[in-house]
Amino acid sequence: MQTFGFAQAAYHMTHSAIGAVKGPGETLHEYTFIAPDPERQLKHGEFVYYTASVEGSERQILGRISGRAAVKLFPDAFMAEPSVPPHAVAAMLGYDSDATELFELTVTVLGYYDDFLNDFINPRTPPQGGAPVFIAEDELLAEVLSRGQRGELGSAHIGDLLSRAPGAVPVALDARGFTSTHLAIIASTGSGKSYLAGVLLEELMMPYNRAAALIIDPHGEYDTLQQIQNLDIFREGDYKPKARIFRPDDLRVRISSLTLGDLRYLLPNLSEKMHYQLGRAYNYAQRTWGEDKYTLEQLRFAVRQVADSKRGDEEEEEDDPTTGGLIWRLGSALGGSKIFHDFENIELDELFQPGMCTIVQLNEVGQREQQVIVATLLRRVYQARVDTKKGKVDRGDRSYVPFPVFCLLEEAHNYAPANADAVSSDALKTILSEGRKFGVSVGLISQRPGRLDSDVLSQCMTQCIMRITNPIDQNRIAESVESVGRDLLKELPALSKGQVIVSGASVNTPVMLKVRVRHTEHGGEDVNAPQEWRQWFAEQAGRVADNALFLDKGVQRDEDGMLWA
Repeated sequence: MQTFGFAQAAYHMTHSAIGAVKGPGETLHEYTFIAPDPERQLKHGEFVYYTASVEGSERQILGRISGRAAVKLFPDAFMAEPSVPPHAVAAMLGYDSDATELFELTVTVLGYYDDFLNDFINPRTPPQGGAPVFIAEDELLAEVLSRGQRGELGSAHIGDLLSRAPGAVPVALDARGFTSTHLAIIASTGSGKSYLAGVLLEELMMPYNRAAALIIDPHGEYDTLQQIQNLDIFREGDYKPKARIFRPDDLRVRISSLTLGDLRYLLPNLSEKMHYQLGRAYNYAQRTWGEDKYTLEQLRFAVRQVADSKRGDEEEEEDDPTTGGLIWRLGSALGGSKIFHDFENIELDELFQPGMCTIVQLNEVGQREQQVIVATLLRRVYQARVDTKKGKVDRGDRSYVPFPVFCLLEEAHNYAPANADAVSSDALKTILSEGRKFGVSVGLISQRPGRLDSDVLSQCMTQCIMRITNPIDQNRIAESVESVGRDLLKELPALSKGQVIVSGASVNTPVMLKVRVRHTEHGGEDVNAPQEWRQWFAEQAGRVADNALFLDKGVQRDEDGMLWA
């Protein structure tokens, strides 16, 4: 990347100022300038700069427009006749219409970009009054806003700068940033968060990344990602990405891999005595058959063995109410489930491979079971990465995972709810605080940040925030996300579908983007109810016409729709 700054004279040969500095703003990192803006270029969020001498070098001090107020407008009388434009009235009266409107723009200073530090440096030198202000070039912004360029190793091109023409300033996130310090995608329903997540997963599966990624899909929206296997854009040489789907009937969690906390969470309405007896039975089963080898029946046997009322080895002895109730709950929660199994388990090498996107669909699975499944998967892969990094397991061991992994959780507020004790919250908090050291990262997708644990949200160092209209959700974002400026947070209700504010560790400064078009189809489209209603009536009318034709020919349908003469 070339140095941010080039000869001022060369630039002024082809560019002219769009305004002049008025003075300092309300804070130390703001200034204001006056501009006529006849072409309406100076939008909220637009990037401008002034020049200043810093340590003997002429630097361009970049800033983002964060406020706009009119200081001179057409007189009200010029607008008395709606059919006559005010500038036409001004021309008839001898006014210079181009100078009739003036605006005061507030700019939040970012600074000049330093190649060595890979960051903006604020010179803390306010511009002089009357200094010219310029709009930053597309090429300049394309270089300094992204931490990497589109198509490079570790880049994730998710969209283009919103204030510029489509494709003029592509912005690529630094995948290293969000795959080490975690990611949050926050948006109201219908804002495009699942679409953005699909774009992000596409980028991770590109030949220049080849990630090991898993997504928890509670609504069955991401199965279209299988198309990456057949699209040429994802191929390079002998590389061809894979996409694997685990549907509810394919999921298996071995009962002995559940922790005591998992069991207590799955079993409803346990009394204190049941909690105590379950803990003793759990320890008994682990001591007797091994930590990862006992079955449901052996766990039930352990419950009887540790019962206070047990006398001798008489298996025919009737269970006391506590023992009977606990055994019944174990059978109901585990024995009646297709997912929890005595011997089968999804192995980690089935879920995680570089160049493979794994979709775990949890639709038709109860919420508590979903939380336990997520907690179990996260715990297992985290422990496997810890053991692998510390050399406790070798190649061939089923817990050997010699590469980083990225896990994306849709509807994350269900797995780390605020003011609630979900078993998956502890696993998430462990990874968010410790996973960076061992190459386990998570991405959280939520439409209700107000219902998401604030500690969990605050530890996601890259944020993609789309339209948010709920005041509670807006406040939660303001409390938990420090890297987004207040001026950009005010934009949240006004964002359109597919527009996103990105901030944090994966970009050099917060930016507003328009999400790019996906290469694969989007699987989260809303149901078109009116169209389906009309289609139903059309099909019904077709059946009536068919029946009438058959009746004319002496043919009838029975109750099952079969034809007979």
